[in-house]
Amino acid sequence: MSIALTARETRPASGLILLTMSLGVLIAQIDTSVVNLAVKPIGTDLKASVTELQWIVDIYNFIYASLLLTAGTLADLYGRRRIFGLGIALFTLGTVVCGLAPNVSTLVAGRAVAGLGAALEVPASLAILAVAYPDTKERTRALGIWASCYGIAIVIGPTAGGALVDACGWRSIFLLIIPFCVVTLFLVLNVVPESSNPQGRRLDLPGQVLAIASHGSLSLAAIEGPRWGWTSTGSVVAFSLSVVAAAMFLRRQAGAVDAVLPLPMLRHRVFAACLVVAIAMNFGAYAMLFLTPLYFQAVRGTSTLGAAVALLPMSLSYAATAQLSGRIANKLGPRVPMTAGMALMGLGLLILALIPFNDSLALIASGLLAMGCGLGLNVGPMNAVAVANVPAARSGTASGLVNTARMIGATLGVAVLGAVFAMHVAEGVIGTRGLAPAYLGGGIGELIGAAVAFAFIRNDSLRRPAQ
Repeated sequence: MSIALTARETRPASGLILLTMSLGVLIAQIDTSVVNLAVKPIGTDLKASVTELQWIVDIYNFIYASLLLTAGTLADLYGRRRIFGLGIALFTLGTVVCGLAPNVSTLVAGRAVAGLGAALEVPASLAILAVAYPDTKERTRALGIWASCYGIAIVIGPTAGGALVDACGWRSIFLLIIPFCVVTLFLVLNVVPESSNPQGRRLDLPGQVLAIASHGSLSLAAIEGPRWGWTSTGSVVAFSLSVVAAAMFLRRQAGAVDAVLPLPMLRHRVFAACLVVAIAMNFGAYAMLFLTPLYFQAVRGTSTLGAAVALLPMSLSYAATAQLSGRIANKLGPRVPMTAGMALMGLGLLILALIPFNDSLALIASGLLAMGCGLGLNVGPMNAVAVANVPAARSGTASGLVNTARMIGATLGVAVLGAVFAMHVAEGVIGTRGLAPAYLGGGIGELIGAAVAFAFIRNDSLRRPAQ
């Protein structure tokens, strides 16, 4: 089924569209990377516990992951540019609330609104690029550049944000993003054509409610489990609700005409493998981004800017490698960069698991370098393979599914591995005892992802199958 371009018959240069979509990803990732770095000063200023700090990080990921499926469908139904622009506007509002938050509750609320905005704009950006670049090689290169913005954000965000936190306080890191949001909104209204594919489709609201209930209950149980007790009534009820809601969700999707999760798409082995790889990738990566800055600041006594500088081996290697990932995938096929990328991430986390036994900066830098190279190799080809293996009319849904998988991995990584770490925090004193099991768990997850990529991603998986 063809994609209907509305309103503007003359499409602007695809380079401007790529710039606009890249800015959308940039601001969303800057927000995430800066907040991870600023958890220590936020906790000190607002007197937040480790659990509250987890919620400041995880509420964004929770809202983001829970609504990505709906956002992808909304983009297909009501216009990809419209949903992208709405996402940028909500992200801006949430960022303003965070910058002015007087307490933890308000900060968490602002992060939730920002997460809603990111949930709308990120899958729409990937779907817009899938439509703007119909040629396989051009699309793969464009998605490599788009993916490299994650690394650029990790370079710009923590470094500039660390300097701002030390000089002006943690609130400035949120206010800094607002000008980027305004520029992005201006560009989307002036250079991006509208596209949609509403024929014969509608939004599955009951399915979305069940998905949110399942994911939210699981996150609640994982984050609060150490404080409540894993066998407490609250934990058991939350885990049980998650399982029941997930079962009801899958049963509804099997018979729904307009499913939130189109189960026939999951029968495509390559696409399903991309979802598993996305979950595994962010499971370890986001936990590492939560725990490592906390370790540098609370254990080593490093300043916020110093912690940002310590993370540069990862962010710089990511930005450099992501620029090359599209070329590598086009030349060797996507299996090579995806498998190698996940394996390198696993290796990096296993190296970081040695911190309690050898805390030399050289060892930490080598682990972060491996993590960055692995991320850069994997992200672009993974997204390119995912959108190439579904019909173009379902590009919004596909990008929503991939980003949902990524953020489910991120939420579970911060929740589960953060809980493992928190179990070793004695009377509020943060040490290194919990780092080894947390990083080890993340590393095993990455290696599982590498095995899945090797087994199911083919060298020709970038070619769109016959419709």
